[in-house]
Amino acid sequence: MFAPLQNDTFLRACLRQPTDHTPIWLMRQAGRYLPEYRATREKAGSFMGLATNTDYATEVTLQPLERFPLDAAILFSDILTVPDAMGLGLTFQQGEGPKFAKQVRDEAAVAALEVPDMDKLRYVFDAVTSIRKALNGRVPLIGFSGSPWTLACYMVEGGGSDDYRLVKSLMYARPDLMHRILDVNARAVAAYLNAQIEAGAQAVMLFDSWGGVLADGAFQQFSLAYSRQVLSQVKTEHAGVRIPRILFTKGGGLWLDEIAGAGADVVGLDWTMNLAQARARVGDRVALQGNLDPNVLFAPPDAVRAQARAVLDSFGKPAAGHGHIFNLGHGISQFTPPESVAALVDEVHSHSRRQRQAA
Repeated sequence: MFAPLQNDTFLRACLRQPTDHTPIWLMRQAGRYLPEYRATREKAGSFMGLATNTDYATEVTLQPLERFPLDAAILFSDILTVPDAMGLGLTFQQGEGPKFAKQVRDEAAVAALEVPDMDKLRYVFDAVTSIRKALNGRVPLIGFSGSPWTLACYMVEGGGSDDYRLVKSLMYARPDLMHRILDVNARAVAAYLNAQIEAGAQAVMLFDSWGGVLADGAFQQFSLAYSRQVLSQVKTEHAGVRIPRILFTKGGGLWLDEIAGAGADVVGLDWTMNLAQARARVGDRVALQGNLDPNVLFAPPDAVRAQARAVLDSFGKPAAGHGHIFNLGHGISQFTPPESVAALVDEVHSHSRRQRQAA
């Protein structure tokens, strides 16, 4: 059904196998920093118009690969598709970000939550299959979801938040309700990721974008425990092929050892972490992904290249049982000049090849 893979460098690095260069992809690589994305978004009329249209989702997923020799594609979608399928009514207002028509803040709303019928998310799985075919084996396709905790933040707050006051208030006042939300989310996310794998995703990533806002102790109980639940239920192989799983917790450096034991093949790191120290701490348990500060991409090309080399040198020369996927420490900014991305990708490929050739 799908063409043979021509560049498996990303998958090999995820599984801590030897590669001839360090693979690179970027969180939010298909997005607003590209003028061609903005043109397609205008045609679609809205963000959800883009995400729910198979042809448009395929088009924007492939746009960065037409410009840059990236080593993986990531499905164009949004983490909030799952709570939307639960009936919360997702909309995106220009300049305001996501909003839910219904919030989950009381016993009745929590009791009403159910794992959604995956058919409501058919548009996502259709996009996965379409993108995988359009890639024609060029690079692997990554599927993704938000973590149970991160989804819960949006579901309780009703959108983004600066202080997480409502979700944390519920967590401390009624931990029983919060655990119920998180359990439903974990079961939904596992089913969602498995359906993406069945549709053609060759790796999957769990974005625990807001795990780092929790206190020590609360992180383990309300975030990590449910990421672990998801990872325990997500397929590790499909059609006889290994499917790597990536877990990224922004602000999670304090808990690196525990995150590395959660069941993922790869741990994503934000830019606050020292890669050499992280590699020493996780050993050969997991591969690492990251971790350039996205704002480096606003510097001149020579500075971008120097910072890329610094990240690669910090991780060091790959050795048996260790893997590194180059990425940003969070999503690329919409204001990023595309020429900075071109310099970054080129430097990661060329410098990582030189590293491997060095005695």
